Amino acid sequence: MIENLDTIEKKDLFASGHRACGGCGQALAARMVADASGENTIACVATGCLEVFSSPYPDPSWRIPFLHSLFENAAAVAAGVEVAYKALNKGPVNIIAQGGDGSTSDIGFQCLSGMFERGHNVLYVCYDNEAYMNTGVQRSGSTPLGTRTTTTPGGKKRLKKNIPLLAADHGIPYVATATVDDYRDLQRKVKTALSIEGPKYLHILAPCPLGWGHAGDLTVQICRLAKQTCIFPVFEIREGKIISVQKVPVKKPVEEYLKLQGRFRNLFKKGTPTTDVAAIQKIADGNIERFNL
Repeated sequence: MIENLDTIEKKDLFASGHRACGGCGQALAARMVADASGENTIACVATGCLEVFSSPYPDPSWRIPFLHSLFENAAAVAAGVEVAYKALNKGPVNIIAQGGDGSTSDIGFQCLSGMFERGHNVLYVCYDNEAYMNTGVQRSGSTPLGTRTTTTPGGKKRLKKNIPLLAADHGIPYVATATVDDYRDLQRKVKTALSIEGPKYLHILAPCPLGWGHAGDLTVQICRLAKQTCIFPVFEIREGKIISVQKVPVKKPVEEYLKLQGRFRNLFKKGTPTTDVAAIQKIADGNIERFNL
């Protein structure tokens, strides 16, 4: 039985004073994850923006044990920590592997898949800012169709990988998505995941004002529009079955989401939507049907 699922935890286990950009969705999400997981937690964090802005010596922001892994192996490191605790007969302890979308969907997917398949009692959290932001805003497998990055200046021509569903297809007991505008929902899902034995996966949409080309004070609004346009469905999956979906009572056109971000400016040449906008709308409409939004 989990207590206080609807309470916002504010423990400052991810403290202020870090070097993130103003309005950084990843910083907001990391704070909520740390506070929801509590003091009895070990964070295994991949190389990337989060590690760079939160852990410089001698003043890290983490107030829980923190392990910095390579770009590609946060899941493997977390799995090793879990095995070590079992071998030493210590615990229980919350072990949370954390990485951006590049280290999750691309370079680190092998380690992540292996962690799922072996059944380690680890929660993996992906902070999805939809590109390799720390190294210059290059495209990742999680970059959406039409997005302009430094390696796709004309807009990405491929679809975004659906990592939450790939995780669910591994047969793990719990998968969920969340956004940084809804503190209660995000923290409830962290607590729910940690209450379940075995591998878990939480995918958080975490806007990057620098890479997405929007003002820092629009981060929360953009997350809400991602849900209202059905670009980013919010759901929970237990044992392969969808058990909850955040409904969208009034759907908005994807243009309202896209036009707030400089990375999609190329989709509105002379103010007229390109064919990619129609394709993105089709993706959103498909989400409505697939997840019964």
